[in-house]
Amino acid sequence: MFALVDANSFYASAEKVFDPALRRKPVVVLTNNDGCICALCDRAKAIGVKKFGPYHKASQQLARHGAVIRSSNYALYDDLSAKMMQIIGRFAPHQHVYSIDECFLDFGRWQPPQGWKALAATIKDTVYQELRLPVSVGIGLTPTLAKAASFAAKRRLSSPGVAVLANPQVIDTVLTSMSVQDVWGIDKRISARLQTMQIYSAAELAALPVAEARRAFNVEVARTVQELRGIPCLSWDAQRADKRQIFSTRAFGRPVTEAAELRQALAWHGEQVAEKLRCQHSAVKTLTCFAHANPFACKGHYDATRLHTFTLPASDSREIVRAITAQLPALYRQGIKFHKCGVGAIDIVSTKTVQPDLFSQLDKRPDVMACMDAINARYGADTLGLAAKGNQRQWSMKRQFLSPQFTTNWKHIPKILC
Repeated sequence: MFALVDANSFYASAEKVFDPALRRKPVVVLTNNDGCICALCDRAKAIGVKKFGPYHKASQQLARHGAVIRSSNYALYDDLSAKMMQIIGRFAPHQHVYSIDECFLDFGRWQPPQGWKALAATIKDTVYQELRLPVSVGIGLTPTLAKAASFAAKRRLSSPGVAVLANPQVIDTVLTSMSVQDVWGIDKRISARLQTMQIYSAAELAALPVAEARRAFNVEVARTVQELRGIPCLSWDAQRADKRQIFSTRAFGRPVTEAAELRQALAWHGEQVAEKLRCQHSAVKTLTCFAHANPFACKGHYDATRLHTFTLPASDSREIVRAITAQLPALYRQGIKFHKCGVGAIDIVSTKTVQPDLFSQLDKRPDVMACMDAINARYGADTLGLAAKGNQRQWSMKRQFLSPQFTTNWKHIPKILC
């Protein structure tokens, strides 16, 4: 048996954990630079506001209903996600973290003495009791059925947040009520093709012959059909594969016109890429950096991209930032209002397989980078870094409604007055 544990409206729910006054109010979380709505709690959804819509179009409607607006607080969300996964992981021998707000549990052949529904309720209640995060728990014979069970758990009125798909009759009832597009692994393009084949529900997809699914689509759709029939076909690697490309990009909080500010922003992104490379024991051979104006502006559009190839693969922040800074004259143009910039490692190799050059002068100091990473891991990101990125980042993204970082910043620890 498998379980999928999914946090309900995770970003919005995370904002309510340390602020009980928000728990009975509609809460909306915005994307970078407070541009669009990326998360809504159930009370905010009831207002009729649409997810991923521009915030400025819904601001008056939200204000009329007393909605609370929050900017994305990634430090808080990441820390609460890690704590949530630790709590959930206690209930099964195998856990696969699927995203920041959901994970799978693999119980194998184990059977809970209290029954699957009681176990699902226990997981749900434990996460809320220890972390004050509402979650939905779906349990099924396969990962795809567990995902379908989680879909049903969020819509059940009798026992909200809990659903078990182990009985054939229950499975058929749930799959009949599900649109084929709601099935895990079926995107809009495949859904449209299935509908031309008169397949509209998940139950009709489960009845599709496996050979026909493979012939008409691919092996992944054929596996989905088998999973809907209760035959496990999906598995997860014990160790997640290293990323083949690493990017750090972000739009500015306000237009940038000075070369010094653009250089600082590019240096900051380069430092982020270098840290991620070292985290997975990789180095970059080819680096790309870009800067462009607002593509939606009426005039003055500008887009520049430059590549840099290292003689020897690099992961040292100083070496990477030095290479980026050398590209600044080719990226910057006076009079341009820069809207966004970024850095990407597009050709990555493992440090274990790097072939040194016998005649090169090596000035790399991996111990310095290891020391910097250890300090930042212990005392928080940006505790120690390169001066090239500056310390007064006027170009940082706009987060007008940012809540405190309650669990990762000593200055933001909740205070109780008694």
